[in-house]
Amino acid sequence: MPTILLIEDDDALAAGLLFTFEEEGFSTLHAPTAARARELFAQEQFDLIILDVTLPDGNGYALCREFRETSRVPIIFLTACDDEVNIVMGLDGGGDDYVTKPFRLKILMSRIKAQLRRIQASESTLLRAGNVTVHLEQSKAYAGKTELYLTATELRLFTFLLRHSGQTLTRTQILDHLWDNRGEYIDDNTLSVHIRHLREKLEYAGGSVFIVTVRGIGYRLEA
Repeated sequence: MPTILLIEDDDALAAGLLFTFEEEGFSTLHAPTAARARELFAQEQFDLIILDVTLPDGNGYALCREFRETSRVPIIFLTACDDEVNIVMGLDGGGDDYVTKPFRLKILMSRIKAQLRRIQASESTLLRAGNVTVHLEQSKAYAGKTELYLTATELRLFTFLLRHSGQTLTRTQILDHLWDNRGEYIDDNTLSVHIRHLREKLEYAGGSVFIVTVRGIGYRLEA
């Protein structure tokens, strides 16, 4: 279920959009102010943000630039400012689309679904469980917005566990995966050390996934 952050200070408009998004199967959180939006953005992972330009305590363009410092989540501006200068400012500041008020709901939903399709198309390079993500193209892993700084072997191990999240993997399966054609040999004791390091890094970064030891068998990653 896609999760949307709606940043809109018009309560009547927000209520109508929240109802529509629920009908479409979206999970939506509402922030009427920039301050509340920052709180929710820090606490949750969103698939898309709908952002009004004029807020009681800030400017939507500035807020978009803040989000872009740590996230590539699609951002759709929703505002009454329909002149070319404002549209260019929004898109150049990191926005992905710009819908002006008043708008037709079907058009907004079409724009939202187009952005979500784009994200889904790129998810072949992204693994996710709980608040943890692995960006395969960048060879980086994050818990929320905190990078885990995994070694190459830890990253291969963690990626293998993520791809089989919820499934118990035997130590032999894991060792066979880690002992690849590059000649890097990982023995049983070394695997235990890598598992311990992974757990420590996940705990330190606030990761919401856990590596469970299945006695006599191996390990299972649980979100």
